[in-house]
Amino acid sequence: MVWRVAGDPLVAASGEGVLSGLRVAVKDLFAVAGHAIGAGNPAWLRKAPVESAHAAAVQVLLRAGADIAGVARTDELAYGLSGINTHYGMPPNPAAPGRVPGGSSSGPASAVALGLADIGLGTDTAGSVRVPTSYCGLYSLRPTHGLVPDTGLIGLAPSFDTVSWITRTPHLLGRVSDVLLPRCSARPVERLLLAMDLFDLVDPALRQPLLDAARAWADRLAVPLQPGSSTCAARLEEWAEALGVLQAAEMWHLHGSWLQAHHEAVSPLVASAVAAGEDMPAEYLAWARDTVSRARDVLAELIPPGTALVQPATPTEAPPPGPAVTGVALRTATVQLVCAASVAGLPVLTLPGVRGPAGPVGLSLVAASGSDRALIGALAGCADGSTVPEPLPVFLPDA
Repeated sequence: MVWRVAGDPLVAASGEGVLSGLRVAVKDLFAVAGHAIGAGNPAWLRKAPVESAHAAAVQVLLRAGADIAGVARTDELAYGLSGINTHYGMPPNPAAPGRVPGGSSSGPASAVALGLADIGLGTDTAGSVRVPTSYCGLYSLRPTHGLVPDTGLIGLAPSFDTVSWITRTPHLLGRVSDVLLPRCSARPVERLLLAMDLFDLVDPALRQPLLDAARAWADRLAVPLQPGSSTCAARLEEWAEALGVLQAAEMWHLHGSWLQAHHEAVSPLVASAVAAGEDMPAEYLAWARDTVSRARDVLAELIPPGTALVQPATPTEAPPPGPAVTGVALRTATVQLVCAASVAGLPVLTLPGVRGPAGPVGLSLVAASGSDRALIGALAGCADGSTVPEPLPVFLPDA
């Protein structure tokens, strides 16, 4: 369920460096030389060419000493937040057995959580790395959009697609980030803004434990925490709708002709999602673009350099497979929590938050554009000398 293809290793490192001896699970959207890209769909895989060169991010990891352990599963065409693929099933979530791992970077997250890989190389368009990080109790960085080259990547919505990575420990996340991020200075994180209104959007049983976890992380990071009663929650419904409109239009632009030729080979959910972008009214697209532009201005003022917004990564723990995970309510709540960083292309550091009776729920720190190394620098302060994170706080709901 985790791998489309794996080896021992699948591809050996091409150099030596800070990642020597570590194993990478590559999402099945990246080019790995000698293998085809499957994009989570058997019909796509059957006609896909064998790649002659590695994707840019894969090549960087190999040069830094990492081995490619395998090509890991993704949600079909990278569309989805659950980790359930109609054709290939669902990778396991060892942090919440019997529950979904989250998607669409489900395979890399599962491989890292299971210890089959040390690094998960994935993509995040609208939560595709942040959601599995939260559900599996892991660490991840979604960098500033466009900061890490996406050459050799099958896209979903290029205006939002972002090369991202997942690890089990904060120390390793820092090492991987140091390899993949360009060398550029950033103002250190000097203030954490606690988005109280975003915590109101989570399962009520999770709200106080997650707030307590946010305060604990502020102490570990040694950064002052300032509560913000009104940040951006009132705007999220509009932002999420605009994101959905533009994503649908770009999905159709990329994959519409392929879908028309292979409609029967695509699950109804994904087919309808791609088809939604066909003939999108021009005025609706104009409204969405204007909304995204205004959102970026709002967020630039709310989260200036030196500040990170602290919010829940997901509204619930990982749900079990079934109607809830494919229902509108959970997807809407999840997209609303992740959409701000997506529409503005902002970097997001996602951390373990709490472990509830049904599994983990993470926290996300959202920073100003280009503040990627500042986020990693803040994390480095609590990760020095440690390769094993502290256990997640455990809470039990009131009887």
